[in-house]
Amino acid sequence: MKPVAAKLNLRNQQRVDVATDITIEKPDGCCLTCSVSNLSRTGVMISCNQETVKQLIPEQKAPAPGNWISVKTRFAVPVVATQPVSIIADGNIVHMRRIARDEFQLGIQFAEFEGNGFDYVDRYVAKLLADSRNPA
Repeated sequence: MKPVAAKLNLRNQQRVDVATDITIEKPDGCCLTCSVSNLSRTGVMISCNQETVKQLIPEQKAPAPGNWISVKTRFAVPVVATQPVSIIADGNIVHMRRIARDEFQLGIQFAEFEGNGFDYVDRYVAKLLADSRNPA
């Protein structure tokens, strides 16, 4: 039997459905606004139209492993109900899927957070997961 190289499984992080805006900054400084579909501790799935995809992924082909597209993300999470915290994270577009004629989903894997960004995302995801298990 041939040995199989272990693949990094990013699906081990539970995702939570989130509806909020996210700003995606390309390396050239151009910023685009998209919608968050879901969030995990290791990444975010965004929803956007074809025009936005063309700007982020000019060839409009799913990024191949190792040829990921670097971006900076900015979004807010409500750590305390009255106090949303701004999250800034560098990441890579690692997935693209067309889900309708003019609707695409892009998966962004986080690489590095500024400040306490990871802790805030971690707390927010954990709270939403707990709330979904224990509905009021």
